[in-house]
Amino acid sequence: MATRKKPAKKAKKTKKTSSFKKAFKIFSYIILGLFLSTILLTLAYKWINPPVTYLMVKRKIEKKYPINKEWISIEKLPAHTYNSAIASEDANFMKHNGFDFKSIERARKHNEKSKRKRGASTISQQVAKNVFLWPARSWVRKGLEVYFTGLIELFWSKQRIMEVYLNVAEMGKGIYGIQAASKHYFKKDASKLTPQQSALIIACLPSPLKSNPAKPSSYLISRQDFIMRNMNSIQRLKVGKK
Repeated sequence: MATRKKPAKKAKKTKKTSSFKKAFKIFSYIILGLFLSTILLTLAYKWINPPVTYLMVKRKIEKKYPINKEWISIEKLPAHTYNSAIASEDANFMKHNGFDFKSIERARKHNEKSKRKRGASTISQQVAKNVFLWPARSWVRKGLEVYFTGLIELFWSKQRIMEVYLNVAEMGKGIYGIQAASKHYFKKDASKLTPQQSALIIACLPSPLKSNPAKPSSYLISRQDFIMRNMNSIQRLKVGKK
């Protein structure tokens, strides 16, 4: 009696299932690898200074701007410099864990009524965007920003977050970081900035390509005044050994 052969459809189905499992396994390994690499990179930047950012390269290619940057340790900066950043950009920097939900809600209500949109990104979120991501607006980038913000808040100190922020933030055409900005606008090392000069440089951060702290507009002066007045109502960052 002849041996009965198994249906060809069942063999194809088994082969298809096996291929799917193999593809899923490879995909899982890729996702795990990406996950681990982001953690390792974040940990590395806890001690290693980021050499360049996406925005620096983008400006260099599209606008032909130079990359003028010079790292300065936060310990060498006057306290009024980094506290000016808190007063201007993120009043609750010392209190939150990366996200200021009250500010987010206020921004949402404001944006519902006004054509002039208001952001609510914390300094931690800005560091996540500047160091690890690209500047375009999208839900994907926003989701990754949330992810990296969580990582830096988990692995870095507030002191390190502020140090990286002040060294990579765009502060003019081809100017990145407080040291480069100080030398460009005021011809001095950032360690010698006065409270007024620090506040002027920080005041330009919302629109760094349109502002000139050395020749401040009336708007920039009003921002400077706001920062210096707001300094009295914030919880200040105290810098010591990292």
